[in-house]
Amino acid sequence: MESRSPRIGVVGLARTTFDIPFAEEMAEKAWKSLQSLNLKTTGHQELLCDGDAVKKAIQHLDQQKPDALLIIQVTFTDAVMTVELAKALGVPTLIWSFPESREGGRLRLNSLCGSNLAAHALGKAGISFDYLHSQPDNQQALQKIESFARAAMTVNRLSEAKLLVIGDHPDGFDACEYDAVELKKWCGVDVQKADLMEFLVKVSATPDQAVEEIHAKVDQQVVNLSEMEKEPLIKSFKVYRSLKQIAAEKQVDGLAVRCWPEFFTELGCAACGPMSMMNEDRIPAACEADLFGSLTSLMLQILGNSAVFLSDLVDINVEDDTGVFWHCGLAPLSMADPDKEVRAQIHTNRKKPFLYEFTLKPGRVTFVRISQSQNQKKMIVGTGEIISAPMAFTGTSGVIRFDIPAQKVLDFIMKEKLEHHFSLVYGDYKIELQQIADLLDIPYVEVT
Repeated sequence: MESRSPRIGVVGLARTTFDIPFAEEMAEKAWKSLQSLNLKTTGHQELLCDGDAVKKAIQHLDQQKPDALLIIQVTFTDAVMTVELAKALGVPTLIWSFPESREGGRLRLNSLCGSNLAAHALGKAGISFDYLHSQPDNQQALQKIESFARAAMTVNRLSEAKLLVIGDHPDGFDACEYDAVELKKWCGVDVQKADLMEFLVKVSATPDQAVEEIHAKVDQQVVNLSEMEKEPLIKSFKVYRSLKQIAAEKQVDGLAVRCWPEFFTELGCAACGPMSMMNEDRIPAACEADLFGSLTSLMLQILGNSAVFLSDLVDINVEDDTGVFWHCGLAPLSMADPDKEVRAQIHTNRKKPFLYEFTLKPGRVTFVRISQSQNQKKMIVGTGEIISAPMAFTGTSGVIRFDIPAQKVLDFIMKEKLEHHFSLVYGDYKIELQQIADLLDIPYVEVT
């Protein structure tokens, strides 16, 4: 899924019985502040004061297809225009009102009261919204506008997404269950299925020469590719090529693949390296046919505009207060520590290539799961710091120092009965993820 900037439609509402020159001055300051954000803004700076102006604005904004609507409640108005705008555009709505100086004179804008009236009307109409009350140049308010627009864009793009499940999840992996019909109804994501054995037959039919460029590319990425057993190595490259092909043919944005045991037993190679390459290509690939893992990774990819790592939390050390996020070789190459080697590796248990092996680069990370634990969807979010450390285990892994004691992280995961997969992205996205949870109408739960 290609990246793009969030699009936000902006309108300013006013009533002519208030101080219009002052209102225009405040609106101009707000528009100027919006230009400093990493957003694509659309709309007209002229204040909307009647129904005809609102209808024209709706027509214009609808053509621009904004991810979110920002209504600047510049002066007091009744709620008719607000409700009409929110209903017509049908996108997440944010209302912005302005404080006034308490100087004993005229109430020049009465902006807050207008916002309050609009909030009540939107509530009666069943329309959710968020709000902020601040001066036009307040940096926290501007950050909230940007994060709100980014969250709205993420939800919007998820609603257009298609995911492909290749095969069924292994027995006993209840964490990887899903209901495609319910998922479509909930967030708009379309789920397709492909037969695993048919896919493996197509992989086997790929000629060796079709993966020569892939072979050469990987040879430049790792220091020891020549050490790998050739036949299964070539098969792994064929898996990658076939995953790319089926994703293009089905026009899907992410994959969930039954990666074992059949890739080893029927094909004779590992799927880990190829799926890592798909993650690097921004087509999230979840192992063990974990559809909600792929969904979570796609959400974070859209939000952070970067590759995402679907990982297991495999170790907790209460003495040095760290944990380890790991998977066989699934992490995208862009997450590798640039100061350390990237190696090719065989699967530890199955003894077949191809896996990447590296430690994750140091940096701030957010780990997330759109969870179905205890049969309720919720947004699980934690944060921490990947630290520079020796390789913890073969494959791809990173040592994390959580923002809370490691024992509390483990206690939380077990008591909440969470799934064993978390999607890991560099950066801190707690604010946006809370907004996304609100827009998806699911609880936001921090790992505490």
